[in-house]
Amino acid sequence: MHKILITGGAGFIGSNFVRFLLGVEPDLHVVNLDALTYAGSLENLENLPNPDRYSFIKGNICDRILIDTLLRKYDIDTVIHFAAESHVDRSILGPEQFIQTNINGTFTLLEAVRQYWIGKKGDSVKDVRFHHISTDEVFGSLDSGAPAFSEETPYAPNSPYAASKAASDHLVRSYGHTYGLPYTITNCSNNYGPYQFPEKLIPLMILNAMVGKPLPIYGDGQQIRDWLYVEDHCEAILTVLQHSQPGKTYNIGGENQPANLTIVETLCEILDELLPDSPFRPHSELMTFVTDRPGHDRRYAMDISKIKKELGWQPRHSLDSGLLKTVQWYLDNSQWVDAIRKQQKYQGWIEQNYEKRGN
Repeated sequence: MHKILITGGAGFIGSNFVRFLLGVEPDLHVVNLDALTYAGSLENLENLPNPDRYSFIKGNICDRILIDTLLRKYDIDTVIHFAAESHVDRSILGPEQFIQTNINGTFTLLEAVRQYWIGKKGDSVKDVRFHHISTDEVFGSLDSGAPAFSEETPYAPNSPYAASKAASDHLVRSYGHTYGLPYTITNCSNNYGPYQFPEKLIPLMILNAMVGKPLPIYGDGQQIRDWLYVEDHCEAILTVLQHSQPGKTYNIGGENQPANLTIVETLCEILDELLPDSPFRPHSELMTFVTDRPGHDRRYAMDISKIKKELGWQPRHSLDSGLLKTVQWYLDNSQWVDAIRKQQKYQGWIEQNYEKRGN
């Protein structure tokens, strides 16, 4: 792993991984390809460590000519594929872009690396890797008391987003089986941490509470998710890249499954402590229940015993410590927050999806 193409590296998880990788790996060059849609921002990539080993290219993963050019120009030996449309609510309102990016974009990348790596090297493809970032949502929803998702859990996606990610997973596996493409896949649970675009639960609650806006909670707030601090996720991905054999799939989770309502209550308590002079204390009084979204999965939970046993990885952050670090980051980075809030696309989306939803 010397010359790495990261797709979607200006987004939330991708930008954290770029920053993490440049800080811990001294002998590699990172090429970051991102279309800079609403959720990707160059502000996520300011003050990177070792910027001399980093290149940014604005472009779309569906642009085959561009992908071919980058593979040749930088002699890429590793692709880490983060780029995806990733918000369930957006996939419900407009699924077409999810099909285009998550399925067609993944296909474009796979075809490009197949022809570049296998066509160039024939059977000698031991030193290349296509790593695909996926989600626990491909497994569907768990009933109360049901065993956590494992790597053998059958796929049962319930939203256009989840279905598009399931399709991309199958494409990656098929290229490994059919063409011998060296690949690995990780299915992660809900990430949170610095630089997360505030359409997702945790940053939305933090930023709304800071300015006294309502904290919209879907349904009864008892939806259960497994929450993974983004830095732990970055460490897990690098562990897989460095130590896993090709053809492996691993679940990555934070080993906690609180209800969404509990998450919001905890965030309010942290803000009460960190902002003792806020006119909106107690911040829990801002909580309001709104109409649930269609087909909302009730529970996710991840069994991470495989990656623990085979690769020795486990999360380092507890939910409490991760949430505290996350809230503090948003409080300390007002310039980033202000830039996001000024985006017309962001303001329009918040109004469309939350403010008009009602009780």
